[in-house]
Amino acid sequence: MNVNLSDVRIFVRPGITDMRKQINGLAVIAEAVMQQQPFSGNLFLFCGRNRTVMKVLYWDRNGFCLWQKRLEKEKFPWPNDGEEAREIDRDQVLLLLRGIDFWHEHRSLSYTTVL
Repeated sequence: MNVNLSDVRIFVRPGITDMRKQINGLAVIAEAVMQQQPFSGNLFLFCGRNRTVMKVLYWDRNGFCLWQKRLEKEKFPWPNDGEEAREIDRDQVLLLLRGIDFWHEHRSLSYTTVL
């Protein structure tokens, strides 16, 4: 994988993706469903029903690359709702790969007055 994660945008496809899909099928989802450009060099992340397989699709100069990780135990934390692509950053990808569920982290609050 010759990708600098700081230089690309990373999009997660929420919900279930059919993990039988390969490069062509996932590229169609990236373009038609996620409304992104699969030839952009950005990363597109997909996860299956049982959340033990994650696939990452990206365009690398002259062809698509498909990276897959299958967990032998545990599951990937994955958003279930919505059809829209969610953009995450490099640190969040690393958290996903480690199994840390940042989708449910505490939200920042801001107030203007005490009373």
